[in-house]
Amino acid sequence: MPPGGGRPDGRPSGGRPADARRPSVRTAERPAPLVARPELPAPPRRPARRPPSGVRRFVERYGWRAYAIPLLTIATVATLVDLAVGTPQGPDSGATAAPTTAAVVSAPVVEEPTPTAPAEGDADPTGAPPTVGVESYVGRGEGTLSVVDGASQVYGSGPLQRFIVEVENGIGVDGGQFARAVEATLADPRSWGSGGQMSFQRVGAAEAAAGGFEFKVSLVSPGSMETYCPGVGTGGYTSCRYADRAVINLARWATAVPDYEGDVATYRQYVVNHEVGHVFGHGHQDCPGPGQVAPVMQQQTLGLEGCTKNAWPYP
Repeated sequence: MPPGGGRPDGRPSGGRPADARRPSVRTAERPAPLVARPELPAPPRRPARRPPSGVRRFVERYGWRAYAIPLLTIATVATLVDLAVGTPQGPDSGATAAPTTAAVVSAPVVEEPTPTAPAEGDADPTGAPPTVGVESYVGRGEGTLSVVDGASQVYGSGPLQRFIVEVENGIGVDGGQFARAVEATLADPRSWGSGGQMSFQRVGAAEAAAGGFEFKVSLVSPGSMETYCPGVGTGGYTSCRYADRAVINLARWATAVPDYEGDVATYRQYVVNHEVGHVFGHGHQDCPGPGQVAPVMQQQTLGLEGCTKNAWPYP
């Protein structure tokens, strides 16, 4: 054993290697050197989100329906307006009923103008006896008038007087025949155009609608006379004039009057000239004396008063 009690390898017995006996010194960790970091730009600030408007909220909530609903609303309103504007008029609105014959066309009954002079008719017809003629007639028509369409040539010379002819619906009269009878009467040189005082022309439905005429000649049933001559008091017997309309009583057109003794044709000429004379501003005249020719503006419907019958202003 080596001197000093050591181990043969020189290592102390029972101990640690020489270097192991050195006190362990722990190396203190050095802090990492400080490195300056580059300063990064601040991220941009996002603008604060504004709360959605009412319209936007409506669109976000309902999607495509937000566009469909206003369009449907507009279409509905337009449809209702179209229906309101295009509603056809009823019987009380002034529309005329369908014509009774092929010669008569339906045309609106124009609202009557306010007369500039009192309506005129043969006064006090209540005492006139009933008349029995060769024709029957309807006591009351439909109360509406239709214009007889078509135009005539110009008759005579002088200032032109255009007229329309109307027939009450539902009285069974041929409108064309009535119109031709009125034309022939006013075209006669013994009528109001005598000597070139005026000329006459019948015009039709288009002119009636446009107001292209000076007066009307209308055939009306006895039961409708007060409708077209209000306040005259015709008693359903006489004819009359109201505003620009010469109203011929259907009963008198069909049967004439007793003093004409069945001469219906002459009486028809008389009644047209008499009522058109009122339209032109002529008033009633008296019989000038027994046996003389009755003036056309005499109330011959109620009696001749000793005069002889006469249908013409210038016989």
